[in-house]
Amino acid sequence: MPLDRSFVELNRASTGRMRSLVARLSDGQLQTPVGKRWTASTTLAHLAFWDLRVLHLLDATEREGTLVAPEIDVAVNDILHPLAAAIPPRQAAEIAVRAAEDLDRRLENLPPQLLEQIHARYERWVVRALHRNAHLDAIEAALKQQAER
Repeated sequence: MPLDRSFVELNRASTGRMRSLVARLSDGQLQTPVGKRWTASTTLAHLAFWDLRVLHLLDATEREGTLVAPEIDVAVNDILHPLAAAIPPRQAAEIAVRAAEDLDRRLENLPPQLLEQIHARYERWVVRALHRNAHLDAIEAALKQQAER
């Protein structure tokens, strides 16, 4: 059974949402705390990392003609955080948008049989909107909370 391609529009919408959010945020707002130790910019850098990770997975999968999915320990987020914090906020935001756009294009054009293998392994590698929207919700909630202070 062919994969439901509704992920294409979901991903495009989440990338559009990210692009719009990044465009309207000031450099100061990019430093808004999101959770205990993350900021809007480090959260966007986190999204860029995971989108770039899926792009890497797609490269290997297309080269091999079958799913290649190296495991990444959950601890990678803790390892990533100091690196994400070192990226200037505006640059982190722009990297996140660019990675999302690049990944959306690749997923939309991936051969169906490879896309189905990837989706069967882990839905969030294909429906990136699931991951992106969760973090965009957190950023927007933090911005709203800060504005209400």
